Amino acid sequence: MLDQPHPYTLRQLQYVLAVADHLSFRRAAEACHVSQPALSAQIAQLEEQLGVVLFERDRRRVLLTPAGELLLPRMRRLVVDGHALTDAARRAADPLASTLRIGVIPTIAPYLLPLIAPSLRQRFPALVTLWTEDKTPTLAARLAAGTMEAALLALEADLGDVEHATVAVDPFVLALPPGHALAVDATPIPLTSLAGQSLLLLDEGHCFRTQVLAHCARAGVDELAWRATSLGTLAQMVASGAGITLLPRLAVATEAARAGLVTRALAEPAPHRTIVLAWRAGSPLGPALTTLAAAMRDALSA
Repeated sequence: MLDQPHPYTLRQLQYVLAVADHLSFRRAAEACHVSQPALSAQIAQLEEQLGVVLFERDRRRVLLTPAGELLLPRMRRLVVDGHALTDAARRAADPLASTLRIGVIPTIAPYLLPLIAPSLRQRFPALVTLWTEDKTPTLAARLAAGTMEAALLALEADLGDVEHATVAVDPFVLALPPGHALAVDATPIPLTSLAGQSLLLLDEGHCFRTQVLAHCARAGVDELAWRATSLGTLAQMVASGAGITLLPRLAVATEAARAGLVTRALAEPAPHRTIVLAWRAGSPLGPALTTLAAAMRDALSA
């Protein structure tokens, strides 16, 4: 069967995915930069070759048929693999002398990027990095879809089918308002000493929130109903006396200093997160991204 021609092209599959994503032939044609009749004709030809109808269409709406729902995931994988083949050919000469789309979560971006970006520019002058800041589920989905080459994430989160290289281990520290009863001692504090305290956390969707909850729930810490959208807001609320929180040490120099907070180390085994550069499993860029992660580690250690 390997010598038989396929009854479809990748471009036809891209048209199907565009219609499925937009549920509109007009908007799909605009997104693909082709005319609507040309897009419709290609999809009709594909449906004829496959012997199935992929879409229900009338003047008001477009819907996937059961056959379309069944075949769409396979089509999406084929298109992703097609992009990967093109990328592998284009980057074979020197992947670190091209453009890389790299995601980064909000609890890492403002603290890590200023530390590593200048070093990366100096070490890889021909590399263009397009940084995108977003939450872990969105970045993991973009990695899986092939619309992003790598992402700086916390390994403890659900990342899906990825490979990774460690960039840093980032311990959590206790952040307190000045004058708090727990702020008087400088020795590391066990999590069990936080029992009965009111804990401020980030909003749903932030993996840092999930990681902190996993540790503090066992210590009997009470979570407050109010939730922050950023570590900066979280630090300011602690400074106002609304409660206490945990911060990643990477953010302490910025957020705790700005808000005038007192920080205390946590006793061993101290909670932490492992910051990694992650990429889609099987990506041809794996060796280059491993080199990039090593350069990030070097920049941090310097």
